[in-house]
Amino acid sequence: MSILDKYPALKAEIDKVAEVAGYLWQKGWAERNGGNITINVTEYADEAMRALPAISAPRPIGTTLPALKGCWFYCKGTQKRMRDLARDPMANGSIIRILDDCASYEIVADLPVAPTSELPSHLAVHNYLLTNNYPYKASLHTHPIELVAMTHARKFLEKDVATRLLWSMIPETKAFCPRGLGIVPYMLPSSVELADATIQAISDDYDVVMWEKHGVFAVEKDIMDAFDQVDVLNKAAQIYIAGKNMGFEPEGMTDGQMAELSAVFGLPK
Repeated sequence: MSILDKYPALKAEIDKVAEVAGYLWQKGWAERNGGNITINVTEYADEAMRALPAISAPRPIGTTLPALKGCWFYCKGTQKRMRDLARDPMANGSIIRILDDCASYEIVADLPVAPTSELPSHLAVHNYLLTNNYPYKASLHTHPIELVAMTHARKFLEKDVATRLLWSMIPETKAFCPRGLGIVPYMLPSSVELADATIQAISDDYDVVMWEKHGVFAVEKDIMDAFDQVDVLNKAAQIYIAGKNMGFEPEGMTDGQMAELSAVFGLPK
């Protein structure tokens, strides 16, 4: 019996994760075990759920995250494939709770599936989000092909160059990704340095952060919204690349047109 059988609202959130995992695989953004998803599910943990016994020994996070005391998360499993998670999220991920020391966690359900090796980075971001009262509960890391390709050109790694270009490709990009795309220079995957740089980019008012030659990291209110942000940005990259492949430099919207869009729709940038 799955924990999801007793908690329909929790099941609905995990079903969203499974749906998004399927989209990531279908789009070619999640080769092999590529990508990670972590969502804060603390709001669904009632008294009975909090009393459930652990199915693993406590495991160190590798850092102390005081804002996460007593929090619960669903995490994609290490070495698990998104295409498998889409079919069976509780066999390819697990629900964990953070212990009172804020430096360790234990697995509660359904199976002792070890979370992603990038769990410390994801949890560090969630700790930052809670500390600063962000409403975001989902974090997504994936490998969108066209966005990653753009990071192999040095000019797109300069602050807000890619943002302005992507916004200019189609009005919906600015409307639905109004904070643009933060850029983090290449750093070792799963490193503390990469996590710190990602948090710094979020603090600089970005919801989606591009890791040079690697992938994107997005935070949002739920996993579907995080996916939508990446999907919209990557569509803009596809439009740009399609124009280049047709033999011309895409003109893009003017600064005036984008400023008008921000004014009419009350966008933050």
